[in-house]
Amino acid sequence: MNNDRSRPSTSSRQPTSVSRQSYEDYSKPSTEIPNRRRPDVSRKLVVVGDGGCGKTCLLTVYAHDRFPVNYVPTVFENFVTQVQYESKVVELALWDTAGQEDFDRLRPLSYNDTDVVLIVFACNHRPSLENVKDKWHPEISHFLENTPLLLVCAKIDLRTDPQTLALMAAQGTQPISRVEGEAVAREIGGKYFECSSKTGVGVKQVFEGALKESLKGKFSFGIGSGGSGGGGSGGGNGGRGKRKKGCVVL
Repeated sequence: MNNDRSRPSTSSRQPTSVSRQSYEDYSKPSTEIPNRRRPDVSRKLVVVGDGGCGKTCLLTVYAHDRFPVNYVPTVFENFVTQVQYESKVVELALWDTAGQEDFDRLRPLSYNDTDVVLIVFACNHRPSLENVKDKWHPEISHFLENTPLLLVCAKIDLRTDPQTLALMAAQGTQPISRVEGEAVAREIGGKYFECSSKTGVGVKQVFEGALKESLKGKFSFGIGSGGSGGGGSGGGNGGRGKRKKGCVVL
């Protein structure tokens, strides 16, 4: 690994709270963080994608500036952090989701009041990109119509990892290229980003892009009283796009 690659900067972020929630609490916001400056605006970001594609590592590196060594499948978890965006303080709720089919009925409970979505795939696992078109984009389009989305290629350090390249070559395949990822992003109408949570390359840019998309023309909206992702004043639903009221059968 190239040690010259910089870690994502944490200079504009405040300490983060983490909340592990039960099934019953999954649709509720995290506990408010004490001793914080009152934010100018709050936004909710949800990350989806296949299990093991790098969603949790991406959020952990951004929120805590550390790379998880061991893989533990996510059930329900969210982070709340404050970030400086231009001249505004943004309270950003980061919602991690489970990609496994076992949680398909529960996952939509996290979509309420979402401002921006990251669809993540891994560059060393082609089915994770195929599922962007076959599963994740259709699901997001159904529950979160008109919500800004970013397509994120994770684990790009593996494009040059000899062991990964040898393994994929033995299987008759190769890492997903930027060109392939950008083509899918155009197809689903999302912005495209690439990153490596392990090296930190591109992580900060992913979330800066997400903030930019979620805050376009929306700094005039206030903070709702219900926690992260709350509605604002003077703009209907706080700047969020039209939402489909999808039914979740448990």
